[in-house]
Amino acid sequence: MGKSRLWAGLIVAALGLASPAAAAQCGNTSAGFDAWKGDFARTAKRAGVKGAGLTALAQARYATRTIAADRNQKSFRYSLEKFMEIRGANTIVAQGRRHKARNAAFYAALEQKYGVPSGVLIAIHGMETAFGNYMGDSNVVSAIVTLTYDCRRSAFFEPHAIGALKLVDQGAITGTTKGAKHGELGHTQFLPGNALQFGVDWDRNGRVDFYNFQDALASTAHFLRKKGWKPGKGYQQGQPNFKVLKEWNAATVYQQSLALMGARIDN
Repeated sequence: MGKSRLWAGLIVAALGLASPAAAAQCGNTSAGFDAWKGDFARTAKRAGVKGAGLTALAQARYATRTIAADRNQKSFRYSLEKFMEIRGANTIVAQGRRHKARNAAFYAALEQKYGVPSGVLIAIHGMETAFGNYMGDSNVVSAIVTLTYDCRRSAFFEPHAIGALKLVDQGAITGTTKGAKHGELGHTQFLPGNALQFGVDWDRNGRVDFYNFQDALASTAHFLRKKGWKPGKGYQQGQPNFKVLKEWNAATVYQQSLALMGARIDN
């Protein structure tokens, strides 16, 4: 090292002008989680997250069960027949038909506004939460923040973590709201970033509530329409709207199941 560079380095150190510390790194254990949260709080603040959201972030805990679930998603590797059997397709279809009959006017209004047939929405509702009977027991903020910290898919989950914190700011959820192990929330298990972007206040009470059946299903229809759903077009494999189902869930076997169950519910 030349003298000029050596002296410059000594001066910088003496004056406390050393370059900023590197951003906290992702991790595959809980060891660095708290340090990472401190760094992510700055990212969240720059993205527009305010006091309530930042408090929820500070209180988030490393979600061990979420990481275990993320490493063990076996069902999507089953055959279509096995997947539908495990998910209880026949039960979803039978219950879905009754659900549709009881809420016919609501689903007709959704289809008129968004162009998405009721069978698809009902199949999603049945597949995700057994029609709202089980919406998860994991802390939404902790789960989604943990997945953002985890090195496996940090970039994918970061906008959803920001979304969750903004939902807290808006009062749509709190820091203690429960959802699925990957941070999905409500009747149809929206990822928080999608919930923030596509949420619909169907009952017009001034608040988008994904734990309210009507708001959740309207938000789902809105999501599919914005992702390219073509009203009046088919959604079976090879038809124009089948590819839109991928926007809801990336697993082919899941998309196939939705298409088949949706058609049975509507017929």
